[in-house]
Amino acid sequence: MRRLTPDPGPTTVERQLDEYKPWERPHEDRPFVAVNFAATVDGRAAIGGVSGPIGSAADTAMLAGLRTRFDAVMIGAGTMRAERYGRIVGDQEQRERRERLGLPHDPLMAIVSGRLDLPWDAPLFSEGGQVLIFTASEAEPPDTATSLRVVRHEGKVDIAAALRHLRAERGIRALLCEGGPRLHAELQAGGWVDDLFLTIAPKLAGGGAPRILEGELPAAAELELAWLLEEEGELFARYRRR
Repeated sequence: MRRLTPDPGPTTVERQLDEYKPWERPHEDRPFVAVNFAATVDGRAAIGGVSGPIGSAADTAMLAGLRTRFDAVMIGAGTMRAERYGRIVGDQEQRERRERLGLPHDPLMAIVSGRLDLPWDAPLFSEGGQVLIFTASEAEPPDTATSLRVVRHEGKVDIAAALRHLRAERGIRALLCEGGPRLHAELQAGGWVDDLFLTIAPKLAGGGAPRILEGELPAAAELELAWLLEEEGELFARYRRR
């Protein structure tokens, strides 16, 4: 892997993330928020309905590395149904690395699910860790082996209120959102995204797959490039919101 900007030269995912400490930059009323996506050259965020076929092993390493540097991970219900998550940091060595950084053993998994329509047999609900669900549903979730809490909103999930809850009630300093595109749009529309990590795979997908952002913004979000890496034609960008 090579860094194209700034300071061009050889690098690795681990070296690039070594100085990235988002937990040191929380806002007073919400966590520091980063979003991570992989996309094809034609802008598609899924192949065959899931994101896995887009990126390479290097993209997987970037995803795993980012997960070791945030207090919590957030996804929408559609992403949970499509990807059927397991434990967010499945490797014991990586969980121990988190503790050495002063982070909790497991990141909190926050799921936004208006109808509480989730794949309860997915490994996330049986492999350990902690799950917090924001929902507008009055339904009760089933018993799960993984620790589970529910926060209910009236009418629809209020993302601003969810972010305030994570900061004030759960002490979350840094939150990594992994989609989907509609949740990403809500976060961008509110001006709550501080960093965007985007892997651009040298692939074309076509079809009607979603892009990394699906929804209206009140105005175009201006970004600046913090770094750009390359390996075998795959690009790894980190953008900051101006």
